[in-house]
Amino acid sequence: MSIKSVAAKLFANKIYKETQAWAKNPVATQNKVLQKLIKEAKGTQFGIDHHFDTINSSADFAKNVPVRDYEGLKTYVDKVVKGEENVLWKGKPLYFAKTSGTTSGAKYIPLTKESMPYHIEAARNAILHYIHETGKMDFIDGKMIFLQGSPILEEKYGIKLGRLSGIVAHFVPKYLQKNRMPSWETNCIEDWETKVNAIVEETFNENMTVISGIPSWVQMYFEKLQQKGGKPVGEIFKNFNLFIYGGVNYEPYRAKFENLIGRKVDSIELFPASEGFFAYQDSQKEKGMLLLLNSGIFYEFIKSDEFYTDKPRRYTIGEVELNVNYVLIISTNAGLWGYNIGDIVQFTSLKPYRIIFSGRIKHYISAFGEHVIGKEVESALQEAIIGTAVRINEFTVAPQITPAEGLPYHEWFIEFENEPEDIAAFAEALDNAMRKQNMYYDDLIVGNVLRKVVLTKVAKNGFQDYMKSIGKLGGQNKIPRLSNDRSIVDLLKQ
Repeated sequence: MSIKSVAAKLFANKIYKETQAWAKNPVATQNKVLQKLIKEAKGTQFGIDHHFDTINSSADFAKNVPVRDYEGLKTYVDKVVKGEENVLWKGKPLYFAKTSGTTSGAKYIPLTKESMPYHIEAARNAILHYIHETGKMDFIDGKMIFLQGSPILEEKYGIKLGRLSGIVAHFVPKYLQKNRMPSWETNCIEDWETKVNAIVEETFNENMTVISGIPSWVQMYFEKLQQKGGKPVGEIFKNFNLFIYGGVNYEPYRAKFENLIGRKVDSIELFPASEGFFAYQDSQKEKGMLLLLNSGIFYEFIKSDEFYTDKPRRYTIGEVELNVNYVLIISTNAGLWGYNIGDIVQFTSLKPYRIIFSGRIKHYISAFGEHVIGKEVESALQEAIIGTAVRINEFTVAPQITPAEGLPYHEWFIEFENEPEDIAAFAEALDNAMRKQNMYYDDLIVGNVLRKVVLTKVAKNGFQDYMKSIGKLGGQNKIPRLSNDRSIVDLLKQ
């Protein structure tokens, strides 16, 4: 056992004890976070406008600070982007994480000297919890790869900006620098296909032990490795035993990954975003990710089926229930207040508070009042492939409201790695599973408002070609699991 491994084990035990301390006192921890946020931002423009000096409780906060998305905060953010100080948070941000907006073009999410360390610590602590629970440490001495955006940063009014993953690349601890891949030069390549090809060449003969990234893009890396080596990834990298991922549900990819690797490997799920690092998988035995209640973020939750009603109730951590879909609302030490990031979560445990990502509030199908969300289509697909040899590369779902003939339907666009022997039977199984997931959808089928699922096969690499065509190949970009119109699938068909 190396010195580095021994140090990691001791550090893992320390972090585990610290985590237990706040996880066992969730309400007090969150109240303390809120009070600190209010105190620090009391003198900002936002704090003055929203009477932070009168806020003494979460109820006061909900009364004074409405729920907003990026558009709702944009007038404040624009001032920050132009270099004004003490607008949303004291002083100026260290960075802006630049993300794609839907209605406003690029979005600029502030990262401050108070918020930035939590992005780094959370990823580190996820690995340390894995070490503490499993006792596995050999991977520490091997090479680790993090498929991420370019670390080259622009500058706007004296503040550096770039993709979050590119910004984080500047904060990799010194003790990991020798183990980290790819090289800085390769990481700076903007074109994703060129970058992945370069990563394959750099890593092919290395002792890779940890691989991390969004599953859809790691899959592309694995396929190119397999093409080059003519054998499973697990034979190319004999000591590869830990996959770290975030951004999407891994389950639809799991069978394909195990086939590409040639064996099962442990995995750790993360829940990072430009707006904050919210949760990580703290146990290989328990379902869900530990919600980070002590990381400079105050959480509120709105039931997803009440979100679009007048004045929906905002729940705090002590009021949430298991297995309910909640829209995640955050207030942070980067100056986001009552901020709707658009994500839906479910609690799988209340002691400690663990969550799963359920979908996006804007990514749903409710053309007929069914309000199907991402978790439901993913779960239905997972059920349909159980006991079969079917493997899925990628998929998305959209409604067909005005078919050329017959009743409307939900159309599933699936890129298969291994196709079902009987497509019609598979579509039937998918529809049955979907009816179990969503009772409103079941009612529409029973009532002959909708006909059963229509399945459309997508050609090999069809989704990659689509993402490339819209300039979103690679990085943190992901295919929406479902949408309430056909804008995505119409382009996909082309």
